[in-house]
Amino acid sequence: MRVALTDRFVAGVRAGTRAEFFDAKTKGLSLRVAPTGTKTWAFHFTATDGKRARLTLGTYPATSLAAARAQAIEAHSLIEAGADPRQHKVAGMTLAMLAESYLAKHVRNLRSAKEVERRLRKNVLPHIGAVRLADLHRPDVNRVLDQVLERGRPIEANLVFADIRAMLRWANARGDLDRDPVQGMRAPSTPRSRERVLNDDEIRWFWEALPTAFPQSIDAQRILKLCLITAQRVGEVAGMDRRELDLDRRLWSLPGSRTKNGFPHSVSLSEFAVSLIEESIADSSSSRVFALPPAAIARLVKRAQAKFGIVPAWTPHDLRRTALTGMARLGVTPIVLGHVANHRTMTKAGMTLSVYVHHAYDREKREALEFWADRLRSIVAGTPLAEVVPLRVR
Repeated sequence: MRVALTDRFVAGVRAGTRAEFFDAKTKGLSLRVAPTGTKTWAFHFTATDGKRARLTLGTYPATSLAAARAQAIEAHSLIEAGADPRQHKVAGMTLAMLAESYLAKHVRNLRSAKEVERRLRKNVLPHIGAVRLADLHRPDVNRVLDQVLERGRPIEANLVFADIRAMLRWANARGDLDRDPVQGMRAPSTPRSRERVLNDDEIRWFWEALPTAFPQSIDAQRILKLCLITAQRVGEVAGMDRRELDLDRRLWSLPGSRTKNGFPHSVSLSEFAVSLIEESIADSSSSRVFALPPAAIARLVKRAQAKFGIVPAWTPHDLRRTALTGMARLGVTPIVLGHVANHRTMTKAGMTLSVYVHHAYDREKREALEFWADRLRSIVAGTPLAEVVPLRVR
């Protein structure tokens, strides 16, 4: 569709399906609008080989209508001089242009693609998207990070910094940049490692308070119990699918697309875990075992903290840490704990482990989780614990 593009039109245009609007004033310039709301500038031209080509110029609002027109006019001048504007793009590439390339060619293959794109579009592109890569320096990056810190979001500032650093390193490796503008910079906030582990009394209080804390959500109760029983992440538990389960073999097989590190992971299920899963399946009408989305769990827990009477406050991830710590106290070795937790840094860290050791530790994982389930049953029931005999690898 050809229209006379104006700032008002560009700011307000929306599309239910992908639509492209060609500027009646500047030949070859178009604005592509995605259903998500993303607006991308492009320049269309006939290349020297006679084929039609499309050159991405940036996204709106990081690249304004005036800036897009200026780039299109410059591209026309290059064509008239017998040059291919695509070959000259890098010299005038802005951070917004790099971001679009990075998102399309690299980020879209990552499990965290949506989060990375959201952070870049929210925190980075509105502030320094129009900065040419040749002019990008540390103060520009600090300008972005400072505005995130001013909102009281130190963790998000660290994530934004990691996003910028990863993008620039990717560009440097590709040759789009001949330097790394953030080399030597440190994360804006020192991350604090959480060490919260619930003791036996807190575990019992937690378990007993679940029906009162979440009277309207049996899913929340079961998900949190399974986090403590299996030592798996809350997002993995909440997203459990029937197709991942073999209850006859008491095995839960997570595909790489559902794990944090992208590697498939098998979880041995104790009878304690199987009973909860079977109850949930009986109540579910879809392939999903739980209807509650993973993102809702943390919010529910935060709102219900007072009902548990546990101080200091705990998070769903603390249940995973509590389970792993409980197994360690029972004598489970670090290498087995690493396999239970699917921590590649513990199981494949060295040359010997990564190259020569291919044992999956399935038997050891099952023994550890069964041992922990027995211990957890005793804690929840408030019965005296038998003497603990450390697990040893046979």
